Amino acid sequence: MRERLQRLLEEGVLVADGAMGTMLQRLGVQAPYELANLLQPDAVRQVHRTYIENGARLIETNTFGANRVKLATHGAGHLVRDINLAAVRLAREAAGDLPVIVVGAVGPVGKPLAPIGQIAPQEAGEAFREQIAVLLEADVDIILLETFTHLDELKIALDELRALDRDIPVIAQKAFIEDGETLAAGLPAQVARTLEEWGVDVIGANCVVGPQRMVGILQAMASATALPLSVMPTPGLPQYQRGEVAFEAQPEYFAQYGEQFARIGVNIIGGCCGTTPAHIRAVAERVRGMKPRVRRAPARTAEEVKPEELPQAEPSHLAGKLGAKYVVAVELDLPRGLDVAKVVEGARSLKEHGVDVIDISDGARARLRMNPIAISHLIQEQVGIEVMMHFACRDRNLLAIQADLLGAHALGIRNILAITGDPALVGDYPTATSVFDIDAIGLVRILRRFNEGVDLAGNSIGVRTAFTIAVAYNPLAYNQQAEDDRLRRKAGEGAHLTYTQPIFDAAVLDRAVASAERVGLPLLVGVLPLRSARHAEFMHHEVPGIHIPTAIRKRLAELTDADARKYGIDVAREFALYARQVTQGIYLMPPFGNHKVAEAVIQVVTS
Repeated sequence: MRERLQRLLEEGVLVADGAMGTMLQRLGVQAPYELANLLQPDAVRQVHRTYIENGARLIETNTFGANRVKLATHGAGHLVRDINLAAVRLAREAAGDLPVIVVGAVGPVGKPLAPIGQIAPQEAGEAFREQIAVLLEADVDIILLETFTHLDELKIALDELRALDRDIPVIAQKAFIEDGETLAAGLPAQVARTLEEWGVDVIGANCVVGPQRMVGILQAMASATALPLSVMPTPGLPQYQRGEVAFEAQPEYFAQYGEQFARIGVNIIGGCCGTTPAHIRAVAERVRGMKPRVRRAPARTAEEVKPEELPQAEPSHLAGKLGAKYVVAVELDLPRGLDVAKVVEGARSLKEHGVDVIDISDGARARLRMNPIAISHLIQEQVGIEVMMHFACRDRNLLAIQADLLGAHALGIRNILAITGDPALVGDYPTATSVFDIDAIGLVRILRRFNEGVDLAGNSIGVRTAFTIAVAYNPLAYNQQAEDDRLRRKAGEGAHLTYTQPIFDAAVLDRAVASAERVGLPLLVGVLPLRSARHAEFMHHEVPGIHIPTAIRKRLAELTDADARKYGIDVAREFALYARQVTQGIYLMPPFGNHKVAEAVIQVVTS
């Protein structure tokens, strides 16, 4: 097949089909569209046939999301073999005796891979291998790896494919979120060179952007490789109408760029989401008789901006204090509404008492509170003390996480405590949706990538950020081995320091110190001044990861309220003195954000 493909690409532009999902939706088929291979095969066959009748000579099987991971979200993970076999059969039946190339389409697994998400690379590899093995068994002509945002996942799929079959041709297409900085940083050219080194047969881009923006991406790719190129853009930007994503249909406009692609030297031209047989027909008519511009092997250059050459942002003061002085951090609670005067006043007083950083939580226990970016910025601007902003994964998808972090950095917030976050069901709005695209480990990776000057997809952000990355550690976790492993992974992803849960026992603190030392992270120990016996009993029995020795709880129960508060401060002061000898800092969590309680404790570590 490789020789046949090469001959076809030399003879002229090979026109591919357009969107399958768009057309199935118009026929009344509901997502996931891969299930239609079994439930509504006539509709799938009809879409293939219509594209062929309108000039497509390369058609994709309806298998983009037909892997175990993605299908499992719809309760169909056990149907991988049946769905993929049916997809190839339907494409062959639609092609009939016509000289049509049937391409086995393989997309990402559909969930972020670890450490960003919960899918281990090995699990993704097994899913790719399972799907690709069926497509090969069904005798597709080519394998198409398409719409991969991250090259590391594409590499996993490619490796699994090559382990199964080293001879079948491979088209590899990346999805780019194109803008001027992406092109200026040379990302498409870098991708083209990488894919060529990996031994694919055709290199290309698809989805996300329309034909105009795709021109720049393919021009950059064409400058970096002599391998055949493929392109499958959308018709333009989508709109959300009546609960569905829709595109404006402009076949003639789309076809104009089909001709431009051929002049650049693109060999395969088709369409992605939103394109229809009308778009493909217009392209086929426009490029009929054209041959792609012949490209020569490019000279290797280093024109792209390397991440290490980007300007470096100013780091936080906290970053310079770690290891140089004993760090004192105090958490202040946020009110339910808009009045932040008490928080600002508390931060100002704590600054006067020698505190290094104010901690601001991010909807702890899923309570509705002001956005931490806003209050962190106000404190830093009005008080002049740095904030350690807690940042939870619960409420944001991957796009919002990165956008909010960039916004925080632009506002001068440099210290981030990466946390997974409590599920929404335990808080003020239990029916709210918890996102959890990633967990704290994935968040640390995003922060590290920003510090390297690129986003999660590898696009330059124009500057190397200077986030100081903190992580949480629970020395009394239900599964301590798993907690220790997570700390190791957080450190490996680029964390700079760790915070603990409130600790009341010196032996527990010693274990935490040992765990932090093993991974090379400074430790800020959590200290919580208890205010009453009721407070202690609640923390001990109802808050996971908190253990308060029996002697402390018993003594609190014997005291009046006023004496109990004084005793709670005395216990915290005594523990802080011990912690001063073995940790690099203290993280005080005074009840109700009472800064005066914190000030009474920190005297022993700041004097």
